[in-house]
Amino acid sequence: MKDLTQGDEAGTLISFAIPMLIGNVFQQFYNMVDSFVVGRFVGTEALAAVGVSFPVIFLLISLIMGITMGSSVLISQYFGARDSYHLSRTVGTSYLFLGGAGLAMSILGALAVPFILRILAVPASITKEASTYMTIILGGMLVTFGYNGVSAMLRGVGDSKTPLYLLIAASLLNVVLDLVFVIVFHWGVAGVAWATILAQACSFLGAMWIFNRAGSRSAHMRLERSMLTWDREIFGTMLKIGLPTGLQQTLVSLGMMMLTRIVNQFGPATMAAYTAAARIDSFASMPAMNLSQALMTFTGQNMGAGKTERVHKGHRAAIIINSFISLAITLLVTLAGKYLVGIFTPDAEVIHIGARYLFIVGMFYVLFGTMFINNGVMRGAGDVFIPMINTLLALWIVRIPCALLFTRVFAMGSDGIWWSIPAGWLVGFLFSTWYYRTGRWKTKVLVRRPAAVPAGAESPEM
Repeated sequence: MKDLTQGDEAGTLISFAIPMLIGNVFQQFYNMVDSFVVGRFVGTEALAAVGVSFPVIFLLISLIMGITMGSSVLISQYFGARDSYHLSRTVGTSYLFLGGAGLAMSILGALAVPFILRILAVPASITKEASTYMTIILGGMLVTFGYNGVSAMLRGVGDSKTPLYLLIAASLLNVVLDLVFVIVFHWGVAGVAWATILAQACSFLGAMWIFNRAGSRSAHMRLERSMLTWDREIFGTMLKIGLPTGLQQTLVSLGMMMLTRIVNQFGPATMAAYTAAARIDSFASMPAMNLSQALMTFTGQNMGAGKTERVHKGHRAAIIINSFISLAITLLVTLAGKYLVGIFTPDAEVIHIGARYLFIVGMFYVLFGTMFINNGVMRGAGDVFIPMINTLLALWIVRIPCALLFTRVFAMGSDGIWWSIPAGWLVGFLFSTWYYRTGRWKTKVLVRRPAAVPAGAESPEM
C-alpha cells in the first residue's frame, strides 16, 4: 500500500502509475498474442471473429465493473481519511457483490450469445467461430470479475505492484496456453478463449493465496467469512459513485458495438484490420489511461485528507507527462503503422486498412489523454456524473453520427469511421477541460479525515 498524500506530485504519480502501466502492457500483450495466434495460425475470418466479440464482452462487464470502480474510489478516500473500519467493510461488501454479479453474468451472458450475434449483424462466414469464442469468454465472467475487481480494490489503497505481479503471471500463462491449445491441440478460437479464462482464474486464485498468507501487508483484503458482511449504506454509496461510471462504460461499449456494426458492413478484411489496429491502439492509449487511474486514486486520497491544492498540482503534472508521452506514441504509430499491423496478418489489404486507422487516429492521442486525465480527477473526487455526460457527448452525439455521416453521405469508406474517433475526442477534451476549470468537482468529496479514529478501529497500514 502507498500513501499518495505525501511527496512530490509528479514523482508520486509516476511511481504509482508505472506498475499499472507495465501490468496493462502485459494484459494487452496477451490480448495481442490471442490475435497474433489466431491471425497467423487460424486465419483472417477467425481474427475477425475474435475482434467482433470484444465490444460485447466489454459491454457485459462494464456496468458491474463501474460499481467496482465506485468501491475503489470509496476505498481510496477511506484510506486517505485513515478510516480502517469502513475500509474493511467496503472490501467485504465488494467481494459479495462481485461474486453474485459474476455468477449471474456468466449464466446470462452465455445464454445471450445467439441474440447478440444477430444484433451485431455478424457475417455468416464467421458466426460459428464468433459464437464459440463469445460463449466461452462470457461463461467465465465469474473469474473475470474476481480478477479485475481485486486489482481495482488494491489500487484504491495505493498498491499497484500486486496487480502487476498477477497480470504478469496471467499473461505468461495465457501465452503458453494459447500456443499449446491452438498450435498443438488445434482447438482454434476455442483454444484462445479457454487460455484467457484459465489464466485469469489462476491469477485470481493466486491473489487469494497472497492475501491469506500469514503476515501479509494486504491482510484487509483477505477473503474470510468474518469479513463478508453486507453493508447496505456502503453499497448505496458504491452505487452512487459506480453507477454513473458503469453507465459511462456501458455507453462506451454500446458505442463500440455500433462502430463494429458499421465496420462489419465493409467485410472481413476491414473487420480484421479494425481488430489488429485496435490492439495497437489499446497499447497506445495505455499511458494516458493509467495516468488517469493513478490520478483518480491520488485525488481520492488527497481529497479524503483535505489536500485540494495538491490535487491541482498532480493534475498539472499528469498533463505535462501525458503530452510528452503522447507525442512519442503519435510519431511511432503514424510512421510505422503498416509494420505494426503486419505483426498480426500477412494480408496486404488488411495491413493497408489498419495502417490508415493508426495514421488518422494516432495524430490525436494528446486530446484523448487530456480528456482521460480530467476525468480521473473528477472520479477521484466523487464527481462521477460529469464523465458520463462527457462520454455521452463525445461518443453518441459526435462520434457515432460522424461515422454514419462520413461513410454514407460523404462516401469516405472506412476512413470515415476512423476520422469520427478523433472528432469525438476533441469534443470530450473541450468539455472536460471546461468543467475541470469550474472547480465544481471539489464539492463532491464523500469522505473526510476524522478528527479522531472511531473506537476499535486502527489506522490502515502504510
